[in-house]
Amino acid sequence: MLKRRSRNGGRPGKQAQQWLSAARNRMTPGLGFALGAMFCFGVGDLIYKRAAAAGIEAGEFIMLQAWTFCPGISLYAWLTGTLDPQLSALWGSLAGLFLLVATYNFVRSLQGGAVSTNAPIFRLNFAITAALAIVLLGETLTVAKVAALGCALVAVWLLLAETGAKRGQLNAASLARVLIATVAMALTNFLYKVGLEHGAVPETVVAAQAWTFCSLATLLRLLQVRRFRLMPGAWRYSTLAALALVVAFVLLMHALALGPASVLVPVAQLSFVFTALLGAAIFRERLDFRKCAGLAVAVIALVLFAVS
Repeated sequence: MLKRRSRNGGRPGKQAQQWLSAARNRMTPGLGFALGAMFCFGVGDLIYKRAAAAGIEAGEFIMLQAWTFCPGISLYAWLTGTLDPQLSALWGSLAGLFLLVATYNFVRSLQGGAVSTNAPIFRLNFAITAALAIVLLGETLTVAKVAALGCALVAVWLLLAETGAKRGQLNAASLARVLIATVAMALTNFLYKVGLEHGAVPETVVAAQAWTFCSLATLLRLLQVRRFRLMPGAWRYSTLAALALVVAFVLLMHALALGPASVLVPVAQLSFVFTALLGAAIFRERLDFRKCAGLAVAVIALVLFAVS
């Protein structure tokens, strides 16, 4: 018995393949790199929380992390032939200063706040980065981006309810630190894009950032304690965090070298959903209705950014 030949030339999946091909062509360049960075940033958040729970001081943790991160990215860039110091790489050095402010305050905020609240707020720095990219770099402003920014603000408001606190009360010190970290991280991401647009090589930007970050983190720790006393287990947490962040930042740099910051930075920040869910599962942090709603709205914001 002869099979009936389909109108599309005997290939019933041809239309589906054409649709997938068209969808692939509409995808933002660099999206795959941004998704990889998203996962690695989420892993880093969880390591931060475990280190804070173990009583490791933020200054010590950041310093040890920098001691692994700096030689790690420098060696990687040298071995791959992507270490190309030039004036445009100085944007990475400036980013390193803001990254230190962001990281220090974020780690300190976790000592008095829940990771399922602070990590999502911190990751919503993409709203500020997107606004800067649109206003200062001339990236397109679409209805989807406007809607995404609105959703991001709503998500921040929903996520401000502190787990275990009475209604209307917040841990003010933790909240202040995470907000400072959020603004500083937004400026860090913006400076990455500026440096790449000026011709810097992605790995060189990360290396320049690391040299500044490592020097200042070590100096900060020395000013705090006058001499180094390392807690048992500190190296384990800091090394794991550094390895996760080396991969995350390299992937993010390659994403930004290919596509718009107002889309790719938000996609990379999707890690807060991963972090919040694992924070609830591993650290037994409660996800009430308000926080679940905040996470849902944040995901909608990221989806709108990704398709804009």
